[in-house]
Amino acid sequence: MTRARPASATRVVSIDVGDAVLAGDLSVPDGAPGTVVFAHGSGSSRHSPRNRQVAAALHEAGLGTLLMDLLTDAEEGADRRTGHLRFDIGLLARRLAGTARWLADRPEPAHRSLGYFGASTGGGAALVAAAEHPGGIGAVVSRGRRPDLAGDALPAVAAPTLLIVGGEDHAVLDLNRQALERITAEKQLAVVPGATHLFEEPGALDHVARLATDWFSRHLGP
Repeated sequence: MTRARPASATRVVSIDVGDAVLAGDLSVPDGAPGTVVFAHGSGSSRHSPRNRQVAAALHEAGLGTLLMDLLTDAEEGADRRTGHLRFDIGLLARRLAGTARWLADRPEPAHRSLGYFGASTGGGAALVAAAEHPGGIGAVVSRGRRPDLAGDALPAVAAPTLLIVGGEDHAVLDLNRQALERITAEKQLAVVPGATHLFEEPGALDHVARLATDWFSRHLGP
């Protein structure tokens, strides 16, 4: 039986993406073959318990993770009042791409192979960022809403892409199917039976974590 490599202690890092300095929690197990950058959904943060549950599963599989805030504290405060930044997919995608460059400039071998895990609106941002830097991202996973927000960037996504959606989230399931049709790279749509858009049903998020772990384990690494 293969033992999971223990994750290193989580470090709080400051990520300079050009137009802002963002906060992130970086954790990389010894010998990790790659690192997954998490893009949270609208109104959420790097402290999202759902994303942290998925990150824990990736750690058990030996993968590194970076959970980050895509907005500064001041921007988060403004967005709570107006809601205008959480749907600015171009801004969020640029900051994800800047984060990927920040990781790639670091010496750790695990950062030479990167993936994006996007939740809700973060899924659209992750796909746009992957499309704009096709050689730098090894895999993308989008959980729930809304990969369709990537729009015309979808056909340019070169990274293997997994879309995960709840079986009871009917409107979003249709949006995911439409987005899948526009992606020309290796792709898959995984439907979690009985789950709604937050995957709050018993066992639903565990299912998401297994799907994401299998996808990234298959596609990240040398």
